[in-house]
Amino acid sequence: MERTLERSSQALLEAGEAPEEHGGRGQGPDPEHPLERIRGLSNQVRLVLLEMIHRAGSGHIGSSLSCADIVSVLKFDQMNWDAGRSRADSDVFVLSKGHAVPAWYAALVVDGDLDPGYVGTLRTLDSPLQGHPDRGRLDLVDVSTGALGQGLSISLGRAQAKRLKEQDSHVYCVLGDGEVQEGQIWEAVMYAGVRQISNVVVFVDHNRSQSDGLLDEVMPIHPLGDKFRSFLWHVQEIDGHSHPAIRDAVVNARRHTSQPSMIIAHTRKGHLGEGRVLLNGSHGGSLSEDEFDEAVGYLRAAM
Repeated sequence: MERTLERSSQALLEAGEAPEEHGGRGQGPDPEHPLERIRGLSNQVRLVLLEMIHRAGSGHIGSSLSCADIVSVLKFDQMNWDAGRSRADSDVFVLSKGHAVPAWYAALVVDGDLDPGYVGTLRTLDSPLQGHPDRGRLDLVDVSTGALGQGLSISLGRAQAKRLKEQDSHVYCVLGDGEVQEGQIWEAVMYAGVRQISNVVVFVDHNRSQSDGLLDEVMPIHPLGDKFRSFLWHVQEIDGHSHPAIRDAVVNARRHTSQPSMIIAHTRKGHLGEGRVLLNGSHGGSLSEDEFDEAVGYLRAAM
């Protein structure tokens, strides 16, 4: 299995610059990071997260891939976040759908924040790369998550603290759409709208699938946008695999200073690229060697 790590690492090098040269981004669009470059970086993220999960033999491939573009735009272009950050000045990232954390780990590797040697340790005992984000093991995680429904409440607490301390920064939170079925989400949504907590930007990774099946079969949540609007949120709906759409939505959300912002990102679980979905969009699972090799080849060709 060691050969696969070498292959993905080589793909990163062949894609262009060394990871440490691209660094995290600040607030607003950066002309030094054109959208074409973000596309390349997001494919590198997919390569690394596939490597992690394949070597672990288990993990949430579909959920990680569906939010990989969201994570990539935030990490490489929009968030004021880096490994040596000052907590007072930097943004906060909360991956409330914590089972998709391979996407965040992979972005850290691609950006040079995390040693690639850890790629083979996902979900192993005592590894900093647990199956859900664990701040006690990895300080590159802002918030430990995994119990679905709690990340939004934590995000609002962090955002309120920043407002009280007059810190000019934002909290970014990514929810799963199945997670939105949790009652605690709606308590937090109601509170944020009434309190006008406008320095929080929330994504719903709307891939229409959850662990037990299709979202509409388990517990429909539509009309989702109207529900958030009724709780006094600013709502945008976008293609969650379009980097321009994600970037524009984040910029627009930050400019909207009278309400909390919700970005409903329509995605596909297992999304590799246009028309390419792994494992038929399943929630979890593992790839055969042939499936893994085909996916790696597809991503390397796209880079």
